[in-house]
Amino acid sequence: MLSEEDIHAAKILIVDDSPDNIRLMLAMLEQEGYVNISDTTKPQEVAELHRLHKFDLILLDIQMPLMDGFKVMNALHQLAQDAWLPVLAITAHPDHKVSALEAGAMDFMTKPFHLEEILQRIRKMLEVRLLFNRATRNSAAMSHLALHDSLTGLPNRRLLDDRISIALAHARRARTLVALMYVDLDGFKEINDTWGHDYGDQLLQLVSQRLLATARSEDTVARIGGDEFILVLGDLSSLQDVHATAQKVIDAVASPYVIQQAELSVTASIGISLSGSAPAEGLIRLADAALYEAKRNGKNRYHVDALPCATDARPQRNLQ
Repeated sequence: MLSEEDIHAAKILIVDDSPDNIRLMLAMLEQEGYVNISDTTKPQEVAELHRLHKFDLILLDIQMPLMDGFKVMNALHQLAQDAWLPVLAITAHPDHKVSALEAGAMDFMTKPFHLEEILQRIRKMLEVRLLFNRATRNSAAMSHLALHDSLTGLPNRRLLDDRISIALAHARRARTLVALMYVDLDGFKEINDTWGHDYGDQLLQLVSQRLLATARSEDTVARIGGDEFILVLGDLSSLQDVHATAQKVIDAVASPYVIQQAELSVTASIGISLSGSAPAEGLIRLADAALYEAKRNGKNRYHVDALPCATDARPQRNLQ
């Protein structure tokens, strides 16, 4: 539910070529308790003002020189990110009602208007708009939660599969390589058991930040559960970049962490698969097998294997 504070804090814009009309409307709204009101006598500025401030309600006079309310609404439509405009059209000509509604206004008032009626229309429009905004934000938040890890904010397995597919599709077109790095933390269970899950969660958050710092902006860093992460590096032409990134990850993870005044340390084992044409599941399975080899050979290192790819390059196994 919306509170009175929510409604009275809504962003309102008054658009009228008459300063007297604006003063009258301002006094009416301020007396009613609205506190976030802007105004302009220049209709040509309305679209830009709305782009900057995203008003919850625009009280728009239809009859204005140079640019009438219909042209203003047309300009607002160019900015519209949803299906309707937050416009309450106001005019002295009742025959403009249908045209104003057809142009995108959500409601209409004719001059002279009754004070109680326009206040009720303003309130109802604001309630609808604010509830719509809240629903939109909630929907966006739910979509983000469905695709991202709740602890670290990184992409989860569902979004990871899409990112791998996109990287592979681009690699096929460009005849380049995709590297998938399967990262597992060495010693994380001992930290969880010794210090508790709160320390473990904070450590995972710090590790995720370090992994992001080692990757390029176009790469993907995902958490797929527990202490396991996957990095997807696309558009690669040289294995040197893969080795360099893997070493950066190992060095970054191994640097000590200070959590609640305690200094903790973990290391990373990494399995790396490379391909320009393999499906996502093939890359993940091969990286998982390479990770096992890295752990079997002493941990705190990376192991590279590869599927047949679009280039003739076949990387040698590497143990760090």
